[in-house]
Amino acid sequence: MTKLPFHTPDLTNKNYAALAALFPNAVTETIDENGTVIRAIDADVLTQEINTHVVSGKEERYQFTWPDKKKAVLLANSPVSATLRPCREESVNFDNTGNLYIEGDNLDVLKLLRETYLSRVKMIYIDPPYNTGNDFIYEDDFSDDTSEFRIRDNQYNDDGNRMVRNTDSNGRFHTDWLNMIYPRLRIARDLLANDGIIYISIANKEIDNMKKMCDEVFGAINYIGIIDWESKTKCQNTETAKRQLQNKQEYILVYKKQSGRYEFILETTEQRAYPEHDEKGIFRYEQIGEMSASGIRGRTTMTFPILDTLPKEGNQWKYGKDTIEEYKNRGDLVKINDRVFFKIRENDEEDKMLPYWSFIPKEIGTAETAKSELKDIIGEHGFETVKPVELIRKLIFHTSRTTDNDIILDFFSGSATTAHAVMQLNAKDGGKRKFIMVQIPEVCDKDSEAAKAGYKNICEIGKERIRRAGRKIVNESPLDRAELDIGFRVLKLDSSNMKDVYYTPQETVSASGELEIDLDGFINNIKPGRTPEDLLFQVMLDLGILLSSKIEERKIGDITVFSVADNYLLACFDRMTDEIITEIAKNRPYYAVFRDSSFYDDATLVNFEQIFKTYSPSTIRKVL
Repeated sequence: MTKLPFHTPDLTNKNYAALAALFPNAVTETIDENGTVIRAIDADVLTQEINTHVVSGKEERYQFTWPDKKKAVLLANSPVSATLRPCREESVNFDNTGNLYIEGDNLDVLKLLRETYLSRVKMIYIDPPYNTGNDFIYEDDFSDDTSEFRIRDNQYNDDGNRMVRNTDSNGRFHTDWLNMIYPRLRIARDLLANDGIIYISIANKEIDNMKKMCDEVFGAINYIGIIDWESKTKCQNTETAKRQLQNKQEYILVYKKQSGRYEFILETTEQRAYPEHDEKGIFRYEQIGEMSASGIRGRTTMTFPILDTLPKEGNQWKYGKDTIEEYKNRGDLVKINDRVFFKIRENDEEDKMLPYWSFIPKEIGTAETAKSELKDIIGEHGFETVKPVELIRKLIFHTSRTTDNDIILDFFSGSATTAHAVMQLNAKDGGKRKFIMVQIPEVCDKDSEAAKAGYKNICEIGKERIRRAGRKIVNESPLDRAELDIGFRVLKLDSSNMKDVYYTPQETVSASGELEIDLDGFINNIKPGRTPEDLLFQVMLDLGILLSSKIEERKIGDITVFSVADNYLLACFDRMTDEIITEIAKNRPYYAVFRDSSFYDDATLVNFEQIFKTYSPSTIRKVL
């Protein structure tokens, strides 16, 4: 029986271990700026081992860099000892939904999701801050562990939101924005399935930097293209603005996870009508067309009589003799009023595939129509950069299949347009797609329309939009209500459920050198106020179990046992007895998790292993 770590893996250690395993002679030590001996890789030795040219030092090379980029890389790889706590009262259909709405800084949330959703996400859509010089709430502190929940340099407001103004006059204007985006994209790539796609909305101010960054993170070879979306129909109407170059469009960068040919799913033309009927079934008439016989497409062989009819002088038929003969032999060639027609039947023609253009016109929706669309659902909201549902629905349609349980992730969720689009598309084509929305609970300005409408933060707007949109979709859809998943589990980022002593039990020596042992801390290593369901979700994260998995509460006497994913995991955080352990073991779960302090007595702890060896020896046992 082993102990759960309850923190995300340190990828720096993992990468170092992999390199050390391949080239152990390149492993060395050095001294950092504080005089501490640290591990290192000898670049000279590594160069000799791989037998090629390795660029190091200040030698010139093609690269995209900015201040603190190295720290941004470390930030993406550093572990976090946080958790996600369920909030049933704000959820919809908590027990049966496959959708998630997660509140919290998306960097820490993405780190928590990384192991569980590694290579599982079919599509990511994000609409990150455009770096316009407004309040910038994703200013990551590189000097402290991101798992610490504390005020740093008075950069947080009373509600815990970090607010740093990133103005054009700031010498780090681009740097701050790049350092915010870069680690999030690094983790996003890990989450993408091998056949996954990421769409990134961006304006012209940072599009060049975003593309260079994506070329590095996803690989330039995996760049698919840029979609131009006609986002505006109204120009700035001042005399000065009219004389300047104005943008009517925004851009969507498209990258795939892996190199190789990628084929999008295409829409088909509307189904044709077949109004005529004969002894062979339904059909439609199509006149045999003509075209000019001059020019490079002119063919003398295309000028011949069809049912004693010739094309007009200077013209030729559009179809050759073989096609005409085929229709004639089956009796589907007719002459009406000196014109010749095919009888076209359903099995004669394939649905015409519409191309996936890199330009999306205003007819699909603009920023202005999107704001009205959101207002119709939730009332006054104060959002200025809303995307239309139909735009996101189109991206999802071309990327995910109806028959698959594809996961769609948006970690700059905003007003939850992506969730709305997923539900709407599922209602239209019967798909089973699931969404994961991530949004920091940015406080609504007290003078904003949203605050006046009673919304405290952006998350409240997003959740209410999903609730109302879901009800509207169900009422309007021809599908059975049971077939549509319009629910979502609300999870909120918080510090770990475990006390510090859980992670550092060895640090019990005071400054004076005396041994300090907090017996209560060892006996009860869980923070006050944390529920069994809180513990369950942290266990699920640690074991890599999808957070949308079905959860059942079972009773063995008066003891509660959680069954996750049909007995894949059985967890019990109450007092244990031999009888309860035996009952759990008989269910033969893949994982069984208990609290270290839950065993009734020493005898129960001694019998624990024997009981599982008897009834379920393959079960992996964990304690917290």
